[in-house]
Amino acid sequence: MASSNSSSTSSKTKKNAQDALDRFKMEVASEIGVNLKEGYNGDLTSAEAGSVGGNMVKKMIRKQEEQMSQGGN
Repeated sequence: MASSNSSSTSSKTKKNAQDALDRFKMEVASEIGVNLKEGYNGDLTSAEAGSVGGNMVKKMIRKQEEQMSQGGN
């Protein structure tokens, strides 16, 4: 039974992480003016899609650098 609970917890954790990442992606897209929507986004150009991902990475790096400079983990 323990592995069933562990598997269920792992699935919930993955779902929560994916939801958070999706919200972050939508936030970044909105900030840079890319019309990202739920579901299929095949109408985006490569540049638009790349700018969303690139800006996500920049924000994550900036946040990590802030945490490191404050002695946080």
